[in-house]
Amino acid sequence: MEMRRGFDTTILLLAVVLTCLGVVMVYSSSSVMAAKRYADGFYFLKRQGLYALAGFTVLAVTMRIDYHILRRLAVPFFLGCAVLLAAVLIPGIGSHAGGASRWIRLGGISIQPSELAKLGLIIYMAHSLAKKRDKVKSFKLGFIPYMVVLALLLVLLLMQPDLGSALTMGVVAMVMLLVAGTRFTYIVSLVIVALPFLYFAVMNVDYRRKRILSFLNPWDDPTNTGFQIIQSWIAFGSGGLFGNGLGEGKQKLFYLPEAHTDFIFSVVGEELGFVGVFVISAMFLVLIMRGIRAAQGAPDDFGRYLACGVTLLLGMEAFVNIAVVMGMLPTKGMALPFLSYGGTSLLTTLLAVGILLNISSHAPGELR
Repeated sequence: MEMRRGFDTTILLLAVVLTCLGVVMVYSSSSVMAAKRYADGFYFLKRQGLYALAGFTVLAVTMRIDYHILRRLAVPFFLGCAVLLAAVLIPGIGSHAGGASRWIRLGGISIQPSELAKLGLIIYMAHSLAKKRDKVKSFKLGFIPYMVVLALLLVLLLMQPDLGSALTMGVVAMVMLLVAGTRFTYIVSLVIVALPFLYFAVMNVDYRRKRILSFLNPWDDPTNTGFQIIQSWIAFGSGGLFGNGLGEGKQKLFYLPEAHTDFIFSVVGEELGFVGVFVISAMFLVLIMRGIRAAQGAPDDFGRYLACGVTLLLGMEAFVNIAVVMGMLPTKGMALPFLSYGGTSLLTTLLAVGILLNISSHAPGELR
């Protein structure tokens, strides 16, 4: 095991700046709604601020803990995540909202196990792939076992239902397998077999079918299924080059649903303009590039796969969220890492960044 030489300060700086910017944008996008719903315009600001402080504490601790310790926790952490995913389906334990059961409420705090499960799957796969090494190319020993584990996890997610998280985990798992050396033909064959099931899962569920149709032409139903994306386009369009100014957006005033969560990037577009959108997108791009660099510099397979999985997860969630709010992908409830309101999402994201930072500290000088 190599001695730690120093963390990637670019990753650390980007995580801190994006989180602080997220707290500001959560307040800007939620204050009017919070004042009406909770008689407290600072309701979401106070909660997101506490989540950020807790997240920074988690990050500060995690970045100093040798990531190799995670190998001992990989299996129990993954099993714990699976138990929590199952628990949300039990009446009286899981919390139901918006037609889905995805949360466990403890007092005034909500936990979304699917956010933890994404990280749990990455740690488990990194540990297992590093352990199997030469067997990864074997269909029977290096591919099928992961498909069984992944299928069990995806079934629990689809029962919530949470198709977006299921697809995210599926893509992350496939890419990690490819990086570890699984044959490309296995992945292609699986995708071909899965396509009919995916078509069935989307087109036979009314709200998912409507999302696809509204994505293809939102103007067919502008006051219902197409309303959200049209309001998002109005936000980006009215923001122009430099935006209307922080706090001066209009779409958050009950025009744009979920303005402080999934569609917070639309508020960024309206208030900070193209410049704000470009800067934040560039920050995510740099974060991904530095994450890849950390993976390249990892001293062993476990660190390499772990950094790869964490970077892919952050990059994919950011890309999908930004693509959705711009109308380039069908509407899907997925938080924008660091910026969207939500305790579990922010804590898990900063936990993942802490792991990435620790891996980066083991890289040789030319890769830090």
